[in-house]
Amino acid sequence: MRILLVASAFNSLTQRVYAELRDLRHPVELHLAGDDDALRGVLRRWAPDLVIAPMLRTALPRDVWSSLPCLIVHPGPPGDRGPSSLDWAIHEGAADWGVTVLQADEVMDAGAVWATAACPLPPVGKSDLYRNEVSDAAVEAVLRAVERFASGTFTPRPQSGPDWRAPDHTRPLLRQEVRRIDWAGDDTDTVLRKLRAADSRPGVLDDLLGAAWYLHGGHPEPVLRGRPGDLLATRAGAVCRATSDGAVWIPELRRRRHPGGPATVKLPAVLALGDALPALPELPAPLLPERDDAPAWSDIRYREDGPVGRLRFSFPGGAMSTGHCRRLLDAYRFALDRPTSVLVLGGGRDFFSNGIHLNVIEAAPDPAAESWANINAIDDLVEAVLTTTDRLVVAALGGNAAAGGVMLALAADEVWCRQGVVLNPHYRLMGLHGSEYWTYTLPRRVGAAEAARLTGRALPIGAAAALRARLVDRVLPCAPRDFGRETDRLAGLLAASPTAQDRIAAKKAARDADELVKPLAAHRREELAVMHRQFFTPREPYHALRSAFVHKRPAPAAVSTPD
Repeated sequence: MRILLVASAFNSLTQRVYAELRDLRHPVELHLAGDDDALRGVLRRWAPDLVIAPMLRTALPRDVWSSLPCLIVHPGPPGDRGPSSLDWAIHEGAADWGVTVLQADEVMDAGAVWATAACPLPPVGKSDLYRNEVSDAAVEAVLRAVERFASGTFTPRPQSGPDWRAPDHTRPLLRQEVRRIDWAGDDTDTVLRKLRAADSRPGVLDDLLGAAWYLHGGHPEPVLRGRPGDLLATRAGAVCRATSDGAVWIPELRRRRHPGGPATVKLPAVLALGDALPALPELPAPLLPERDDAPAWSDIRYREDGPVGRLRFSFPGGAMSTGHCRRLLDAYRFALDRPTSVLVLGGGRDFFSNGIHLNVIEAAPDPAAESWANINAIDDLVEAVLTTTDRLVVAALGGNAAAGGVMLALAADEVWCRQGVVLNPHYRLMGLHGSEYWTYTLPRRVGAAEAARLTGRALPIGAAAALRARLVDRVLPCAPRDFGRETDRLAGLLAASPTAQDRIAAKKAARDADELVKPLAAHRREELAVMHRQFFTPREPYHALRSAFVHKRPAPAAVSTPD
């Protein structure tokens, strides 16, 4: 069945729906919304059987939805309506939620229902939920709706009449005056709900050190206390701020844009505040806590269970700055000094990695120099993984990965991912050749022809297709909350396998043989020669594409990416 996806952006959910439908052999095209005449032109040329809108900020034109079935994916259960559905659910502390696939109609979110799916809402940020529990439910509902449409026998259920039991719960846009934090009055749980409901967009507008900032993300602090609203400490680029009964860690900030002023970007909080930040103690969390249930927040944490080491990390948006890469490399080296035979890299529930930190680069005094420092820092990390020959390394992807993040995973001996993960193993859309030793690891895994296809087509690939292409070795069909436990269990079985030591010995021999054919240093030198030119030549597409990506603007039409 020919399906046209219409979306305001090719975001994580749209990419996953795209990948899942293509896995089912449906011909799928994507159109980015914004120009109604362009949409009409695509409809004439493509002649789809069905239109699906996984993420749409504006209504479809009446002549479009009245002429062919258009299914809207709404991130709320039946009866829920409004533009801030998931935000309100988190803000109010809902434990359960859902996704509804409904037919486009005159009234937003009020069309007949084709399918629904329920999902839990654990206490994590909105963007994490959207990419995981909500995404799982959305795909379940979309595929059920597509199957029902294809059958030709299903009649969607109108949201009115005697058979409709869900109450009409229409809510307005969740505005900043409601999101605003009362530091003296709000307890820590309330502050965290407000921060989590806005962690990616739009952030919580607040006054901090005499300026207006958007706060992004929040984690509880179990020990520190202070006068509500005061900054207490820093850790790994985040700031700790006192609440009425405790404190929270805030990883990222974005300065409010002044009318007519330059655009601002979301940055690690300490970097964003710069010289305005008063002298505060840096309080690093222990890499290897004495207690396994230690609640102190940290973006990098090491655990150990007999022969299995687990190095977990979680950076906002999956972006890894120069500092992130260097700290993770230090932690990796620490893990290598531990007496284990299997090391799991990752295993968290959200993004694995998306490679270099484009926001930090964009905000740097010299973006080219920061790009160069960042790519070399992540290359150092990947090299350390590639040259680990005394144990087996497993990359465990509980969430999506892209560009250098995919290549970091491919440096491991095995790659495991959760069902529902979407990979983007390419750099082309950012105008880059890429590094992270991908010219060695990607062809080694999938073959030269498939490596050229993946990097050249620059399309997302779902977990099932990644398994077929040998991009990953194992797909775990589990809920996001269970992925860490499942990877720990499987890593224990791998370490106990009677062939584990033989595999380690064979791995070292294979690495030595590959080094004789072409040293890793040669791959890095060739990759970085191209990257240096792309970073330090102002007319290269990378600079305009990076700026457009960071500031959420359409990619410049005049800028072409390399073939």
